[in-house]
Amino acid sequence: MIVVDDIHKHFGGFRAVDGARMSIAPGSITGLIGPNGAGKTTLFNVIAGVLEPTSGRVTMDGEDITGLPPHALFHKGLLRTFQIAHEFSSMSCRENLMMVPGAQVGETLWNTWFGRKRIADQERALAAKADEVLEFLTVEHLADQKAGQISGGQKKLLELGRTMMVDAKIVFLDEVGAGVNRTLLNTIGDAILRLNRERNYTFVVIEHDMDFIGRICDPVICMAEGKVLAEGTLTEIKANEQVIEAYLGTGLKNKDKVGA
Repeated sequence: MIVVDDIHKHFGGFRAVDGARMSIAPGSITGLIGPNGAGKTTLFNVIAGVLEPTSGRVTMDGEDITGLPPHALFHKGLLRTFQIAHEFSSMSCRENLMMVPGAQVGETLWNTWFGRKRIADQERALAAKADEVLEFLTVEHLADQKAGQISGGQKKLLELGRTMMVDAKIVFLDEVGAGVNRTLLNTIGDAILRLNRERNYTFVVIEHDMDFIGRICDPVICMAEGKVLAEGTLTEIKANEQVIEAYLGTGLKNKDKVGA
């Protein structure tokens, strides 16, 4: 579905991404791991159109999407979440979800005057869909809660819910487990697996929690210093000498500590 071909992203003399190459298969849940500063989030930002690459090419379903802005990629079904959740804090969780679909009837001045029934009908449909999403994520009790008042883990679930309000094809999740307690992280993992199995979502997940990666991701890709070092199952990755050196700067005797 996604092919990253020799992507470079430089900031002055700093090479944040330095010739990264990878392929993301449709229907997969791919884990992207690596030490801090490996270039993972920068690569996400390049793929998702937040940053333009210095050089290289990204394709989606064979189409060159290099440098397309996020809103254009959104309409193609490529979405991403962020390490720090971006909610509308003064709006309810239901309203946050209802905001997601584009080209809504009420967005034009003409319809606010002459299309009020169409607006009301669409809002009822969006509210019903939002409630279905919240129920799927097992947080329907938060529907009327202001999004700024829920926990960090619940905000991560809300961000995942946003991707369910449109026809997402591939979702990039940036450190979905950061600041999330184990119970909620398991709930997030369950939701990702269900979306993958029941709705054929493709995911790419940046995460430092190796238990979480091992539970939901196959394959796993490891980056370091802006390059892809290895790809395989988590067991294969943890036994890879280059990966161990990148994490610990030591030999195979410490391989069980990778990702700790």
